Amino acid sequence: RRMMLAREHEALAADDLAAETHMVPDFVDQLDAVRDAAEIGDDLLRLIFIACHPSLPREGQVALTLRLLGGLETAEIARAFLVPEATVAQRIVRAKKMLHGQAFELPDSAERGARLGAVLAVVYLIFNAGHSAGSGETLLRPALCDEALRLARQLQHLLPEEAEVHGLAALLEIQASRLPARLDAQGQPVLLLDQDRRLWDRLLIRRGLAALVRAQAGADPGCYTLQAAIAAHHARAARAEDTDWHAIVRDYDRLYVRQPSPVVALNRAVAVGQAQGPQAAWMLLQELASDPALQHYPWLAGAQADVLERMGRLAEARAAYLRAAELNDNAVQQAWLLAKAQGLGSTASEG
Repeated sequence: RRMMLAREHEALAADDLAAETHMVPDFVDQLDAVRDAAEIGDDLLRLIFIACHPSLPREGQVALTLRLLGGLETAEIARAFLVPEATVAQRIVRAKKMLHGQAFELPDSAERGARLGAVLAVVYLIFNAGHSAGSGETLLRPALCDEALRLARQLQHLLPEEAEVHGLAALLEIQASRLPARLDAQGQPVLLLDQDRRLWDRLLIRRGLAALVRAQAGADPGCYTLQAAIAAHHARAARAEDTDWHAIVRDYDRLYVRQPSPVVALNRAVAVGQAQGPQAAWMLLQELASDPALQHYPWLAGAQADVLERMGRLAEARAAYLRAAELNDNAVQQAWLLAKAQGLGSTASEG
């Protein structure tokens, strides 16, 4: 508390000095100063709301905040948005320029609502960066997942009337419940359908399902609520074979209406493959293969590899696994994909 008051006192002193010298403190400099002063702890959510300034376009709000406050590198942000790293770097530079001279202050309740969408996106992407690191030598970064989950819970207390806040919290609680089962004893990834569900955290699942009930009380479920509903189908299934894939496909249909992104379409295709068989999935994946946004996305190749393997087209599956490994910057995922390719054998042929 004393440290917070000291920082606020320093900020007030800087404002007074700026007024005396007719200078406006730079927005980003102030954000950097507060962030670097000490462990920001409970101040982080406040700073995220401040950084998601309405003068910026949504992609600028999210990119700048993830870079300055979320602990993500520019390359990680680019992977999240399926855009070149240079594009994200330009967004951040433009955002900093647009914020020059803007007031560094906490938004009031009306402005907070206008910034909420960007704030939710920031929290969501921080969690994703911890759940599946896009690069580096480790797959999981639990500290990022914990921080995102803490922020989501704070948002629930701050904005209990916002359905999508509860939708995001539900999604993160359920996703976090699976973290103990994400890696095997050798540190290799374990696919969702192969995970030991006894390792899933039942308390987090209960919290997630309770948050989902609150989120679904709204008349028109948003993107996070729909993603949470999909996650809940997995959480409720005692065994992988009990999963209601047809219900999951229906929820992906609803999600795609709200968020018609290539990644949603890809995830839907994977679900269709489980509900209707690999041939149905392959037809959808063939259509997605021409989408420019997915040309360098490793999990398009990964999905193709899995479906080809299930259809018995092993040589093509092996090539697709190798392609997915080539596109993947995470050492753990890359090793797993290469092992999958090796397991099919260099002389694999179509069955």
